[in-house]
Formats: sequence, C-alpha cells, structure tokens
Amino acid sequence: MRKFMSAFMALVLTLVSFGGFSQVQAQEPQTFEIGVAIYQYNDNFMTLYREELGNYFTELGEADGNTYNVDFQDGQNNQATQTEQLNNFIAQGKDLIIANLVDPTGAEQIILSAQSADIPVIFINREPDISTMELWPGKTTYVGVDARQSGVFQGEIIADLDNHGDLNGDGVVSYLMIMGDAGNVDAEQRTQYSIETLEQTIPTASLGEHQRGNWDQARGQEIAANALSQYGEDLEVIFSNNDGMALGAVQAIDGAGRVINEDIYIVGVDALPEVVELITAGNFTGTVLNDHFNQARTAAEVAVRLLNGEEVAPYFWHDYVKVTSAEEAELKRLDFNEETIEEYQQRLEETYGSAE
Repeated sequence: MRKFMSAFMALVLTLVSFGGFSQVQAQEPQTFEIGVAIYQYNDNFMTLYREELGNYFTELGEADGNTYNVDFQDGQNNQATQTEQLNNFIAQGKDLIIANLVDPTGAEQIILSAQSADIPVIFINREPDISTMELWPGKTTYVGVDARQSGVFQGEIIADLDNHGDLNGDGVVSYLMIMGDAGNVDAEQRTQYSIETLEQTIPTASLGEHQRGNWDQARGQEIAANALSQYGEDLEVIFSNNDGMALGAVQAIDGAGRVINEDIYIVGVDALPEVVELITAGNFTGTVLNDHFNQARTAAEVAVRLLNGEEVAPYFWHDYVKVTSAEEAELKRLDFNEETIEEYQQRLEETYGSAE
C-alpha cells in the first residue's frame, strides 16, 4: 500500500511547560515497499551491488527507524521476464522502483507506466538515453558512473606502460576486444574510448572483429582461446569490457602458455576481488573500479529522499578509479556529483565533443 501520504504524518507530543508553548513533532516509523529489478543475478558485479544495496537499506532502517522492504527480482537477462517483474511492482503499488534494465532502450515505457501510478524510479548501472530522463523530472533519476570514463582509463593503463603495449616493437599495438552484450551503452562506450585513448599514444590494430562475450566468463575464455590459437604471439593486448570475461581470458592465456605482463597484457573493468588478487601477484595488467559500494549507497540514499516526497536531480555520478595496485581498489565512501540534464550535455560536449 502506498506510504507517501503517511510519510508526512507525525505523532504530536505535547510537552508541559510554564509557557505551555512547547510542542515537538516526531515522525512515526514508516514501512516502505521497494521493488528492485536486476538484469541478471549471474553477474559478479551486480551480485556485489545487490548485496551492498540490501545491506545498506537495512542500515538506513536501523538509523531512521523506518522499515525498507526490498523485493529483489532476477531478470535473467531476458527483457520480457523483467518487463513482467516491473509491471508486477507497479500493480503491487510499490513505493519506489530501482531498475537495472536488461535493455535500457525500454526505459521510456517504464517511466510512463510508473508515472501513471506515481511511483518514482531510480535507474542504476545501465544508463538510459538522455531524452528519457526528461519525461518525469524530479521523480526519475540515474545513479551510476560514466562508462566513457572507464574506457578512457583502460586505454590509459596500457598507454602508461613503458612500451605502451607494443611488445614486438613494430610500432603498433595488436589487440583483441571482448565486449559485453549488443546495444549496451557501457559495452559500446568502453570499447570506443579505450581504443581512442590508446591511439592518442600509439597506433592500434584489431585482430579480427570485436567479439561479444555478453559479460560471461566462460564466453570470455572461449573468445580468448580462439584468438590466441589464431593469432599466437601477434596478440599483444586483450581489452575486456568487464572483469568477468577477463577472468575467462586469463584462463585461456594460462592454457596457451602465455605469461601476463611479460608477453601479453590484459585490462578489465570492475576491480573484482579475484582480479585485484591477480594484480597484486603481477598476473593481471590493470582494471577499473566500477564502484558498487558507493553507487549502491548513493542509490539507497536517493531512494530515501524520494520516499520522503522530495524531488531529485536527474543524475548522480560517481567516478571510476584506475586500479593497478590493491590499494587503489579499496572501498571507501566518496562524494557524488549531481547534474542536471543541461549540465550533463554540456560536460559531454566539452569532454568528448558530443552531447550524446
């Protein structure tokens, strides 16, 4: 049942004093129903995110006396399944929806459906198109990171090596790109900006077409194994859109008898604990921290603001962090940056030469 009106009701306590004027209002504890749609549970990063989000809502409830009932649903990487879950959230009268979409291009319909039921929406991890964020201002927001930045950092990790990734000394870095799923904005932007950034230092050459690993470790291993078999020592760098696929590639590299950081380099995104351990041991070149800790906590804090009837900015951003040592991957609470749509478009134009 909807709780917004009751969120502003208070228990009035009258304190007796000589002047008879002292009144203190104390809010009654509230119970809020929150629906969280995750694109799929079988994803290392989203598992960490989901666990942190649930734990932090519990912490917030202990601090403010409210109860936050969080209903997590696994979309199983199937848009039809997730759409049904989201429609169920709306039919159930959830107080708020947090959506990690299978297909961000479907955000518009979700916003319109939620708006008709007066249910605020927070998008996480997969950024919708800018135009959709204008549909219901104040009650729709995105909490996340700018995927372009993660691509830039991947390119910089390789460019900052003494040989810039050019192991055979021919003046060109020959690379394999293992991408996420088709149409995913993070996959497209990490791919584009990692290579564009490296090319500011040294020419590059893709060995074959970019391969879709769909964020899956087994698929990453298969793609890397095929490339290593086909191209052998000509393959100098493996770019992976996430650490999960990169871990699969590490298995393939080991199986091929190659030595990471000696005769091949590999970079990923997420800074998963397994990858940080490999970096510490010198068996992984670098990754980029996709900060689930701060993103989850900011999403929960923004959710509380919306549940209290506040309007919020359309964007709450955290930064990625380049990780080439364990210390750089340590989690700590960091500030976020709020942006309007106009400020976001201006930043994109100034930084990347495009407002999209």
